[in-house]
Amino acid sequence: MQHSRRKFIRQLSATALGAAALPSLVTNAQAADTRTLRIGYQKFNTLNILKGTGSLERALQPLGWNVRWAEFAAGPQLTEALNAEALDFGHAADTPSAFANAAGVNAVYLGAEQPYPKGIGIFVAADSPIHSIRELKGKKVAIGRGWNVQYLLVRALREAGLEYGDIQPVYLTSAADVSATYLSGNVDAAGLWDPFLAGQQLATAPRVLRDGTGLSNNRTFHLARPDFVKQNPQVIRVLFQELAKANAWTQSHPQETANLLAPQLGVRPDVLRLSTGRRHYTTVAVTPDIVKEQQDIVDTFHALGLVKERVDVARFVYPETFV
Repeated sequence: MQHSRRKFIRQLSATALGAAALPSLVTNAQAADTRTLRIGYQKFNTLNILKGTGSLERALQPLGWNVRWAEFAAGPQLTEALNAEALDFGHAADTPSAFANAAGVNAVYLGAEQPYPKGIGIFVAADSPIHSIRELKGKKVAIGRGWNVQYLLVRALREAGLEYGDIQPVYLTSAADVSATYLSGNVDAAGLWDPFLAGQQLATAPRVLRDGTGLSNNRTFHLARPDFVKQNPQVIRVLFQELAKANAWTQSHPQETANLLAPQLGVRPDVLRLSTGRRHYTTVAVTPDIVKEQQDIVDTFHALGLVKERVDVARFVYPETFV
């Protein structure tokens, strides 16, 4: 296992060093004037693998760039940082990305991860008298505004013949707050995403009333400031090249992935193994079908009055493909 991880890191390093031999990619002036790519990330994503191995830094060094990483508790905070020009690139789930579109955040879609419906869930305590989504009527549910699990909750309620107004949302700002509120017994149910959902499942064995299967694809999206992409397309190309390598290795080495991420994220390896086992690591271009998924999210929350503007998601897709 250790040998496999070291081999992966060596392979990435060799590839990056090989790129230094390509004279078309770098000039002496660029090398002398180091610039910084600012990336925002959340727990449990292949961006974490890139950060852990240092492969992106090595690949960008010949271009005269270094990398600064910033961790965020959830997607809404990350997209706000993009809008404030505190970041150049980052990732967020489908619903935070859609909310960002509706709020006019200055960020564009560059790529999407594969569906991950089992990585989100609405759950109750194992000894709760609640056994179905329909029984949440009038109950308190801990979630966050603009979270992927909020969209799942809306869709699950409708599937059960209920509306969002039939429950009492208790809005929180981080997964840690949701877990704490759920454990306090002050709410009847809660919604989380991996690795926090997996952590809760292993810690307290809650009853999952509904995951995203058939309701939400729960994709992760790679976002960036459009002016940064326009001015630095080669940096973005290198980033996605390194991301593709990390994705391929992660998909075929779930155990090693869990062990590599655990100390970096402060999450137990068994939690990450559960999360990794139900996720498929591949980045794809943002197709019209994926745009429609995002448009459905915007339209759903606009109809509920939870976003003010009904925007056309297609205009937030960058015209050039890097994946």
